Amino acid sequence: MSGWFDETLHQAYRQGLREGRLLYDSETAHQRLRLFENPVFGRVLTLDGVVQVTTGDEFIYHEMMAHTPILAHGAARSVLIVGGGDGGMAREALKHPGVGRVVMVEIDAGVIEFSRKFLPGVSAGAFDDPRLEVVIADGAEYIARQGESFDVILVDSTDPIGPGEVLFTETFYGHAKRRLAPGGVLVTQNGVPFLQPDELRNTMRAFRALFADATCYLATIPTYAGGPMAFGWGTDGQARETAEETLAGRLAASGIEGLRYYSPAVHKAAFALPGYVAALIG
Repeated sequence: MSGWFDETLHQAYRQGLREGRLLYDSETAHQRLRLFENPVFGRVLTLDGVVQVTTGDEFIYHEMMAHTPILAHGAARSVLIVGGGDGGMAREALKHPGVGRVVMVEIDAGVIEFSRKFLPGVSAGAFDDPRLEVVIADGAEYIARQGESFDVILVDSTDPIGPGEVLFTETFYGHAKRRLAPGGVLVTQNGVPFLQPDELRNTMRAFRALFADATCYLATIPTYAGGPMAFGWGTDGQARETAEETLAGRLAASGIEGLRYYSPAVHKAAFALPGYVAALIG
């Protein structure tokens, strides 16, 4: 239909977004980037025909993926982001004054350059923070190396197709665990369980073999239609048991203000899983 963008990620379901002004359309060495305007979602970035981020609701995804493990951990000093080229995940992680080092490993330098120019509000200055190190490399290869450990690892990946496919393998998760510091937390993007059940099921199968505490938590993000989105959670520590009052104290001590989705109450509730999601993860 003229004037509409149709996302056909799922076999039996598609979503359409009214496509206003087309701002960008080009191919990088790894994927095709398109950016257009939508009256509800603002600027919409797609990679190879799949919506990745919109300026209208990106705060939900980035707040829930970053603050949930960092505040639950309570003493995170180092964060590794695999993917995240738009800079939103780095933006949220760097809001924590106790985080002294963030490493972002992005396979496609073109995504970072594009985002800095066309989506500056998403990164909101994160790329200029001296605590951030950007590494242009394959995330799976980077994490497989011997190297420093991290308190929190955030896998801000695309869906398991194309360049992102390797980031959903048991081998990758095993290497990620090896790069976690004691008590560290691994969080992964695991799609919409109602439409992508195998994605979450397979990740949780691997997590259960690797971690003492393996589960997922949920957030409702309008862009990723079809139900709530799942974030995989793996740790050998007790971070998930952190009380709401403790989370509230840590958030207040951080000085972080203006969050639009995350709160300690939402944090705790996000781990309460509907029956169909609980059944998927066993």
